[in-house]
Parts: sequence; structure tokens; C-alpha cells
Amino acid sequence: MVAEAKKREIKEAHKRKRIMKERFKQEENIASAMVIWINEILPNWEVMRSTRRVRELWWQGLPPSVRGKVWSLAVGNELNITPELYEIFLSRAKERWKSFSETGSENDTEGVSIADREASLELIKLDISRTFPSLYIFQKGGPYHDVLHSILGAYTCYRPDVGYVQGMSFIAAVLILNLEEADAFIAFANLLNKPCQLAFFRVDHSMMLKYFATFEVFFEENLSKLFLHFKSYSLTPDIYLIDWIFTLYSKSLPLDLACRVWDVFCRDGEEFLFRTGLGILRLYEDILLQMDFIHIAQFLTKLPEDITSEKLFSCIAAIQMQNSTKKWTQVFTSVMKDIKEGDKNSSPALKS
Repeated sequence: MVAEAKKREIKEAHKRKRIMKERFKQEENIASAMVIWINEILPNWEVMRSTRRVRELWWQGLPPSVRGKVWSLAVGNELNITPELYEIFLSRAKERWKSFSETGSENDTEGVSIADREASLELIKLDISRTFPSLYIFQKGGPYHDVLHSILGAYTCYRPDVGYVQGMSFIAAVLILNLEEADAFIAFANLLNKPCQLAFFRVDHSMMLKYFATFEVFFEENLSKLFLHFKSYSLTPDIYLIDWIFTLYSKSLPLDLACRVWDVFCRDGEEFLFRTGLGILRLYEDILLQMDFIHIAQFLTKLPEDITSEKLFSCIAAIQMQNSTKKWTQVFTSVMKDIKEGDKNSSPALKS
């Protein structure tokens, strides 16, 4: 018994030593990569961003110290938003909050009903408290609570046609953790203006179905056995993909892993969001094949917390985003031709 305990102790000590060694190596790699990003890549961004060397370095994950800067450059600012413009919309949001708190009403000046505006603003308050609750930094009284509130409020004034939609708070929160307030807003607004995000946040049914159909082409190509298993239960992508795409995996994955997904998403665009989804399905394929509809839906809604970067990215790397000779964008462009009008209501999550 004593011998067994000693054996376990030695085993645990070796395990701790190995983990420490791996962590030290990882920190060394991050420090080395940071020097390259700061001294070589960022000063020559336009020339170097698409080179093979930079793409390979990018895949390994961005050093936290340059992450925000790289995200900003990769997302771009097609909307030409300035820090001054952010202050203007933030002022409008503050006036609106003040008006609501004093009178409980507001003149309908932007074509959006008062009820919708109030609901949107109330939803922001509610969602902030649900954003990364274990971190506490976004909760009332936390250091980033007001910043998150400001960015989301300013956005509802900047894009009243979109307003506030659940899930946005997670995206804004991740940006706040990596960027200064005005820069976070600029990246947030531009990110939400990308075709995929705009389709989901505006609940554009036909576009969403187009994304789901394209996803299923690559699902069948990469994981045919699991694809047929899902089909046998009529388990459609909207049941699990909507939540993943809405929050860009920041709610579904551990924060550090979500940030690494964001790194490559900023490099590869919307295609990588769906490739990540297929990577998750590949990682848990054996488990999912043993489950029925209810258990699959529950499992994919709340993924295991012990999911690691190495395992997930190994699975993502194994996913081929090419169907026969067609790549994601080509399949996406042609798939809508095969979707008949009657299919628009086929996905249960889109009916609600």
C-alpha cells in the first residue's frame, strides 16, 4: 500500500514536471514570436501578412501583447469609423439612457419603435451580467462593466437597423480584453458588418440557410459517418451552429482557446468559423456517434470544459475545406441555386 502511494507520488511529480516543461517551452515560443511580430511583421504589415512564414506563425496563435493590433489590422475599417464618431454615438446612447430613466419614453426619431429600443437597452443590461460571469470584470462594479455597456449602447445608436442582439456582448467583451475602448468599438462595428455576422445578427433566413447548406457539404465530405448519424435524427446545423457563430465561439470554448480561434478567423475569414465547427465535431465524433438527438443537442450546446488547444487545432487542421475541386467560397456561391423556396422553413431553429 505504501509502495503504491509512493509510486503514484512519483508519477504525479513526473507529470507536474512535464507540464511545467511544456509551459516553459510555450512561454519561450510566445516571447520569440512576439519579437518577430513587433520588429518584422507589424512594421511591414501589407507586404508580409500573406506570406507563408507569417501565415504559419499566425496559425500557432498570436502573442497576447500583439493580438489586439493584429485583429484590428486584419478586420480592417471599411466603415471608416473614427474615435470621434464613437464618442458621438456614445453620447447619443447616454442621452437615450437618461431619457428612458427619467421619462420611460423617447421620441421615435430613427424609425425604430420605442418598445424595440427599450427592449434592446434592457437586454444589454441583462446580457452584460451574463457575459463571462466567472471573470467578474464585466459584472456591475467590475472594471469593464461600463466599457462593455458603452460599446453596446453606442452600437445600437450607430446601427439601429440591427440593434442589440443576444451574443453581441461576448464579441464586444473579447475585443475589450484586447483593445482600447474606441479601437474595440471600431473593430466590433466592422466585424459585425461582415456578410456572415450581418446575416446571423439580422436573422436573414435565406442567407443563414445558405451558410448551413454549405457547411453540410463539407460536413458530409469530412465526417460522412457522423453526417449520416445526424441525418438519421434530422439533426440540422442550426441546432448547434447558431450559438457558435453568434458569439464566435467565445461562449462555447474556454476564453484562451476562443481567442486562438479568433486569431485564425481574422486571418482566414468566415470559412474558418465553419472549419472550427467541423473540428469540434471531429474531436468528439466517437462520443457523438453513441448519442441520440437530445444528448447530441445537449452536448454541443455545452461543450466539455477540458477541451484543449492542441487537440482542437489538430482536428481543425485535419478538416479539408475543399469539396471535389471547389473551395468554400465556390460551394457557397453555387449552393443557393439548389435551395428551393420551400426549404426556407425546414430548419426548426429558424421557425422561431
